[in-house]
Amino acid sequence: VEVHMSSSLYNLNDFLSGKSSLNLTELEELGNVQGKSLCHLQCHFGQDSISWARLGAKVLGLDFSEKAIEEARNLNIKTQTDAEFVCGNVMEAATIINREFDIVFTSYGTIGWIPDLRVWAKQIFTLLKQGGFFYIVDFHPVVWMYNNELTEIQYSYFNVQKIEEVVTGSYADKNAELT
Repeated sequence: VEVHMSSSLYNLNDFLSGKSSLNLTELEELGNVQGKSLCHLQCHFGQDSISWARLGAKVLGLDFSEKAIEEARNLNIKTQTDAEFVCGNVMEAATIINREFDIVFTSYGTIGWIPDLRVWAKQIFTLLKQGGFFYIVDFHPVVWMYNNELTEIQYSYFNVQKIEEVVTGSYADKNAELT
């Protein structure tokens, strides 16, 4: 979390100055969210959640990382927004949150971590109000076939085996001292 928050990819200074972390794609496709309830699954440290709250949505963000949720709550205070953040496993989201939303949202880099899409989808369905909708914007799963350098195919598209790798750095900072 610390590496991501200090990286140029997440550009925290501009975000704190009021810049949205959302891209034109999701902004145009979701349209006006003023007054709508929005559950952001796998929210990381809350930038997209807070960006939706700045646009008038009543937001609840969920992530499994206690550190990410702690930082999301801190950012919520710093940005003077009214988002709520909960720590928990997305595969148990409906039980943890126990309410319904107009919109369930997740974005970039989330679907590849889901061990069972049926269980995940059931959580989403349970979280939606009648007439609500689920919105996902993410990378195509074909990206998970490649090695970390994206130079060669390493895994089958239909891989069902657990993948364990030892890597250094992070997608947000290749030079970060992480293993």
